[in-house]
Amino acid sequence: MPPSTGLSKLVMALTGRKGQGPQKSTALPPETLRRTVDPASLGFDTTRSVTPASGLIGQDRALRAIQFGANIRQSDFNLFVLGPTGTGKTTAVKSHLSEKARREPGRSDWVYVNNFEDPDKPKAIALPRGRAERLARAMIETIEELKTALPAIFEGDDYQTRRRAIDEEFRSVQESQLDHIAQKARGQSIALMRTPTGFAMAPMHEGKVIERPVFEALPKETQEDFESKIEALQKELQDALEQMPRGQKERRRRLMELNEEVAGHAVRQAIGDVEAEFADLPDITAHLEEARSDLIRNVGVFLSSGEDGEGMVSQPVDTVRDARFRRYLVNVVIADGHGADGAPIVEELNPTYGNLMGRVEHIARMGALLTDFLLIKPGALHKANGGYLLIDARKLLLSPFAWEALKRALKSREIKIEPPAETMGLVSTQTLEPDPIPLDVKVVLFGDRQLYYLLAAHDPDFDRLFKVQADFDETIERNGDNDRAYAAVIASIVRTHELKPIDASGVARLIEQGSRYADDSERLSLEIGKLGDLIREADYWAGTAGRETIGRADIQKAVDEATHRADRARDKTQETIAREIVILDVAGAKVGQINGLSVLSLGNFAFGRPSRITARVRMGSGRVTDIEREVKLGGPLHSKGVMILWGFLAGRYAQDVPLALAASLVFEQSYGGVDGDSASSAELYCLLSALAEVPISQSFAVTGSVNQHGEVQAIGGVNEKIEGFFDVCARRGLTGEQGVLIPKSNIQHLMLREDVVEAVRAGRFAVHAVSSIDEGIEILTGVASGERDKSGQYPEGTVNRLVEDRLRAFARASKAFHAGAADGKPTS
Repeated sequence: MPPSTGLSKLVMALTGRKGQGPQKSTALPPETLRRTVDPASLGFDTTRSVTPASGLIGQDRALRAIQFGANIRQSDFNLFVLGPTGTGKTTAVKSHLSEKARREPGRSDWVYVNNFEDPDKPKAIALPRGRAERLARAMIETIEELKTALPAIFEGDDYQTRRRAIDEEFRSVQESQLDHIAQKARGQSIALMRTPTGFAMAPMHEGKVIERPVFEALPKETQEDFESKIEALQKELQDALEQMPRGQKERRRRLMELNEEVAGHAVRQAIGDVEAEFADLPDITAHLEEARSDLIRNVGVFLSSGEDGEGMVSQPVDTVRDARFRRYLVNVVIADGHGADGAPIVEELNPTYGNLMGRVEHIARMGALLTDFLLIKPGALHKANGGYLLIDARKLLLSPFAWEALKRALKSREIKIEPPAETMGLVSTQTLEPDPIPLDVKVVLFGDRQLYYLLAAHDPDFDRLFKVQADFDETIERNGDNDRAYAAVIASIVRTHELKPIDASGVARLIEQGSRYADDSERLSLEIGKLGDLIREADYWAGTAGRETIGRADIQKAVDEATHRADRARDKTQETIAREIVILDVAGAKVGQINGLSVLSLGNFAFGRPSRITARVRMGSGRVTDIEREVKLGGPLHSKGVMILWGFLAGRYAQDVPLALAASLVFEQSYGGVDGDSASSAELYCLLSALAEVPISQSFAVTGSVNQHGEVQAIGGVNEKIEGFFDVCARRGLTGEQGVLIPKSNIQHLMLREDVVEAVRAGRFAVHAVSSIDEGIEILTGVASGERDKSGQYPEGTVNRLVEDRLRAFARASKAFHAGAADGKPTS
């Protein structure tokens, strides 16, 4: 006969759970808690004798996608490389593209030149690879030559003689006209005089001008005769003077023809060499012809600012900075990279709109912002045109206007430089409108999976432009071959960073740490960046200790030091438990109380935190109250786990009676949010204990989720959770009774710290793996869970029988209560 329920409770309370046979049978052996590597199995002494890996391991899927995306030339088959940071995504892409780019033909050069007909619309001209910079230098050399040659020509005797001849010709014509009028006036006793304000006429007598009083004393007829003569002569003089501006205009025209004739030879000679060098390029030839014509027409810019351009410029000015000559120069926006072979590979680290698309800069001068075609600055698309452009997707999306601008460029297949505000219709100001440049580029975006899926779901253009995804895995299978491949990756890191060699024991420890990073004893992490950081720190500690080779102790030192730098919050949590500020029992037994386990992640450091979970039960309407959810501290996954408990209780114990239960569950002293369902098995154990009134051993902590059938399911962070409870127990003293219950499906993820494994090996701590709630409740209570017999009954004294009896008692009491209330009779 099984013991009575009351006797079972009394025996367990008095004995403190002595004789825990069921626990020991489920305790995991030490070798399952951490998968180690035998250094001898690696087949080398140090990494000196290991051939470094030339590429990534375990990323065949991603590498094939990169190869396909790079080789297909369709413009909309751009790549999105996704995966966690530190897996070598950028390195792998660069490595593959660099080999491919070297074999590809070079792209064309592109320049912007002045549009002499419409300076606000600079022209874009393509040149064969490597010739743009030569053209730019040739134009500077031409201008420098003309700055010297033209002033010398215009100061030469031949030019000055011909110019004086033109000046003398027009001067003699003017003087002869004035002399004729003066002689005619003298014949009529009229004097023609030059004054500061012009010409004046006055009557004469015997070769002398008649004074005003004498003139007024003359007879009236004589005065009128003089006045009529003067009036006629003035009219003739006015006609002559009116002819002089037309003469000056003709003089200037003749001088301009002379200037163009004289300058034309020098300009044609100076620019002729450039025309001959680029005679095979019709667009350049046409531009040089326009530049030559403009140079001849504006030869005065090479001289002083006088009316006719006499004299040289007194102070030499840099040709590029001299505003007079800038329109003849060439702005190189795409060049061959000074002889670099193959297609360009450009990584834009700051993908702002201007850095991506290019921009038109301005110069502040005399309070105004001025610009010209030489201030057009290329962007990353210009530099990568004909090759590959690498961009971090998150940075691109965070830069205003950049993402939409990139999509526009990829769809239109041209690079159009325009102010971002103007593209949005916000501002309309006068600026340059450079010709767009045809775009032929393969864009590679880097980002995490969440960002990729968000773009795919919410941006309709994304799938049309980025058709190739290269998905980098975080882990690879752990086996003998991959262990050796991992050693080759480690050797590559050592060579790349010029570190000390690592002996076999150190490599073995790194392989073990790779599994710890992967949270899986059967996998190895491919976060090469994190592995490289650890090796470099181990190199430092080996150097501090005066060792020439990095060993296992140095790797362990690096792991411990990195943990110590990040574990302040963990130490504070452990301290609050040790000082009993946070109440947690690690011994004894209590009804409706259990130790649950959670994981806190702060930055890159995660640690386990034990918490007390309690349950209270009474008769009610079948509701299990999640206090965390009621106060909005519980997340949806945690609430889902609690609701599953109700489904388990109803499905197992209340199929033919109402579930007249009211229960409350809470994480004690929890003041932050709680999410995830990894505590749902602990909450169910706690609830069963409260219903059966069977105490749970507080020497255990529990983790694992549960389904409605009572099966315990895998959870994350199992190593941190076990270690968190172990640290609490170690502070208070390990008794050999303490341990942790985990799901059996989490055994493959165990890579516990070596001190935890040693404690298990010494029998001072235990890790139990269970697959069902029935297995777990037996370990926690020392009472059999029980299975239904042929009559459908659980055996007396088992946990399931105690729970079922309690729930049926609630149902009877509830029925009696409601019947009494309906009859108006008092109920007891």
